[in-house]
Amino acid sequence: MNTSIGRRGFIAGVSALLVSACSKVAETDAAKSLFSAAPEWQRKIHRSLASRMALAKEYPRSAISPDFRGNGSRTVDTDAYRSALAAGFPDWKLEVTGMVSTPLSLGLDDIRKLPQRTQITRHDCVEGWSAIGEWTGPQLSAILDAAGVKDSARFVVFRCADTYAGRKYYESVDMVDARHPQTIVAHSLNGEPLPEKNGAPLRMRIERQLGYKHAKYLTGIEVVDTLENIGEGKGGYWEDRSGYQWYAGM
Repeated sequence: MNTSIGRRGFIAGVSALLVSACSKVAETDAAKSLFSAAPEWQRKIHRSLASRMALAKEYPRSAISPDFRGNGSRTVDTDAYRSALAAGFPDWKLEVTGMVSTPLSLGLDDIRKLPQRTQITRHDCVEGWSAIGEWTGPQLSAILDAAGVKDSARFVVFRCADTYAGRKYYESVDMVDARHPQTIVAHSLNGEPLPEKNGAPLRMRIERQLGYKHAKYLTGIEVVDTLENIGEGKGGYWEDRSGYQWYAGM
């Protein structure tokens, strides 16, 4: 067995078990204590097994899945989004805010003018399916560098246009994953503009994390020193609502 594939599969399986357990476990004090500690344990074991900058496996074009399924939100159910989609998103902006010296407001043309990375990787969903796709976009680290992240910043929060149960979707990662070379703001899938069902016009690709971390319909990047005041303080929509683990590394 290829060592990197085996390690990725093992940690993905552990992640799925933790998510499943968290969504079903009784709300006892002992259970809350156990699962609140789990993300930090998982992060430590994952990073002990591989270099912080180790790359997720990349594939040849022949391995690309014939259809990269949409999951979770498959659109943004607003008139404004439908109009923007029909027009090709000429006015879509990605706002970079928070603990930065130079806040940014980037249109799609700005995103495309940045140095680009193309990577063919496997998307692993916590629900048990996977697909391989070719993603293109600038590295998040390049955008963070342009904004000038302050030294005390610890996390990057991704703001999205889609909603669940009346709440805007969001996710977050720490600075290690934010600056990983395969963490990109993707605007293209398989050489074409990102499809609606896959998060058009922008989505995150965080290749060493499970799929729910890859925020779609991206509108904002906020740099913060704590997650305590974001949502319910657990670092993401599903983490707040369903007990998913904040750290979903593979």
